[in-house]
Amino acid sequence: MLAKKLSRTTNERRVLFRALLEALFLHGAIKTTKAKAKVIKPQAEKLISLGKKGSLAARRQAHKILPKRRLVNSLFAEIAPKFKNKNSGFTRIIKLGRRLGDGAEMVKLELISKPI
Repeated sequence: MLAKKLSRTTNERRVLFRALLEALFLHGAIKTTKAKAKVIKPQAEKLISLGKKGSLAARRQAHKILPKRRLVNSLFAEIAPKFKNKNSGFTRIIKLGRRLGDGAEMVKLELISKPI
């Protein structure tokens, strides 16, 4: 599924990515490390593309990744229609600097609501 393991077991990775995707779609932006953001970005783009399709099959595929019904409904009804005229580039990564504790590079991953 994913090339980057992020020093976690398969189940830990799935839970982490699901939590990050849920937070991204609920809040519109998340602050995380660069490595995590680079892995999450393609998944978020794929989910938004599924939301744009709007079919039952697309909903079922989205439910595999995001099991919360409310979140999938909001993805298909509110988030995806905002991007109906775009084919890709639904998210962006903005660098924030390094974290004080361990020096990890921090970024903000956000859904694009309007051009820069």
